[in-house]
Amino acid sequence: MNLFKKILKWVGICIVVLYVGVVIYRMFYFYNLEKTQAVVEKIHSARLTMDDVMGVNLPPSPGDLADATVAGLDANANGIRDDVELAIFEKYPDSAKKRAVSLQYAKALQMEFTQPFLNTEIVVAVIQEIGRADACLADELVPRKNPESFRTYPDLEKINSYIDFIELVQINNSNRIDFDNNFYELTGSYSSLENYCDIDYSKLAN
Repeated sequence: MNLFKKILKWVGICIVVLYVGVVIYRMFYFYNLEKTQAVVEKIHSARLTMDDVMGVNLPPSPGDLADATVAGLDANANGIRDDVELAIFEKYPDSAKKRAVSLQYAKALQMEFTQPFLNTEIVVAVIQEIGRADACLADELVPRKNPESFRTYPDLEKINSYIDFIELVQINNSNRIDFDNNFYELTGSYSSLENYCDIDYSKLAN
């Protein structure tokens, strides 16, 4: 009888321990889920502004501090690394349109390096924004004859030249290259986003 009571006692203890474990697990799960959703919403709500395009608040040159960390400096807090932002303005001083699409692409790339934590959902959200910026750049700088037409090799080469410039400035040392490679290891399945461009290009003269 005593043995039976002991067995019941230990069974009861095990059930309580398992229940507490499940409760704690669910608390952490939903806490992490809420944190992830908040980060994803922030990623998708970040937008380039016309002030960014027109250089209303350009940052000072970061100098040697540009490469002191993987994320670099963003003194004007617009989501674009300072040295990359300045390089885009230097390359396209007379074209607001080229600056706009390049800055949007750079802003999306910088999201890789500035997240508070990474998981598949967050990586996918960033990749979707990079894809959106890529499509905006292609459509605005090398437009197709119509939405159903395909681009030829010269057009694709031209698009790649714009993107290559941004990526070479953005991912410009071994630490950032390694971070970029590791970032994409967390990629999951995803769909592309629409409404590609942050800026209304009808408001830009060039």
